[in-house]
Formats: sequence, structure tokens, C-alpha cells
Amino acid sequence: MSEYNAKNYTEQGGDITHIGGTLIIEEGASVEGLLSTPAENQADSEATTVAALKEDFNGLLAKLKTSGLMAADE
Repeated sequence: MSEYNAKNYTEQGGDITHIGGTLIIEEGASVEGLLSTPAENQADSEATTVAALKEDFNGLLAKLKTSGLMAADE
């Protein structure tokens, strides 16, 4: 019998599952218990100048960074 080493496996007791390959979430599937913080709402821009648009865009970047959806500046 050949040796088989699975990339994906659940440890004894079922508390920990290791994913060593690609995890594909099919349409209609759901994940429960995944901690996720949505970014704060960004209102539609009403900028009429490039400077005002830059302010709106930087506000969006700040909200993404604060929520953890984008890495903070180094």
C-alpha cells in the first residue's frame, strides 16, 4: 500500500482542521463564526474638485485601514 499524506485533515477530537491546499467556497455555501468587521460606510462623493476628491478617497482608505480590511501604513 502506498503512503498517502493528506494536505487537509481534522485532528483527533475534531476541534482543529488544517487546510494545506486550496479551499473553494461554492456558490450558496456559508461560513459561520468567522470574525469580520465591515468597514465604516463611505458616503458617495460629491466632490467637484480634484482636491476634494482626494480628501474623500483618503477618507475611504482610512476607513478600510481602521476596519482591518487594508494593512495600515508602515
